[in-house]
Amino acid sequence: MVNSAQSTNSAARQNQELIAPGRPGWRECLKRARRGFTLIELMVVMAIISVLLAIALPIYQKSVIRAKESVLRNNLFTIRTMIDEYTIDKQKAPESLQDLVSEGYLRQVPQDPMTGSDQTWHVIMEDTPVGGSNNPTGIFDVKSGSDKTGLDGTPYSNW
Repeated sequence: MVNSAQSTNSAARQNQELIAPGRPGWRECLKRARRGFTLIELMVVMAIISVLLAIALPIYQKSVIRAKESVLRNNLFTIRTMIDEYTIDKQKAPESLQDLVSEGYLRQVPQDPMTGSDQTWHVIMEDTPVGGSNNPTGIFDVKSGSDKTGLDGTPYSNW
């Protein structure tokens, strides 16, 4: 036990000698321990962070648009497939998208991801009814109601 106390005291003495008054540089050592980062150091860090954000933000925004375009393609494919199945099964085209829901072809009308609504789909009606002139005209195709342009340069309303 005496040995451990002696080793602790000798280590403490060595530390005191390193920063003891009268030893060259002891004040600078204490000042460095107390002060924080300089303004220049903080500005360099902020500049690095802003450069990283400037690089990452456009990539993130483009990936969000790509995801929305993928959802739009999938929704258009689903709606068009269900319009075709409804037309084949009933021998007439649906008069509205809600007909696909009420007849069980869709659970709900999908949302247009570009407009954020299920009410903005642009419905294209057929010129002549499928079952003859006795049937009312129905939906032939559906397109996005958005006026924006896709990453490939084509308007979403032409997809």
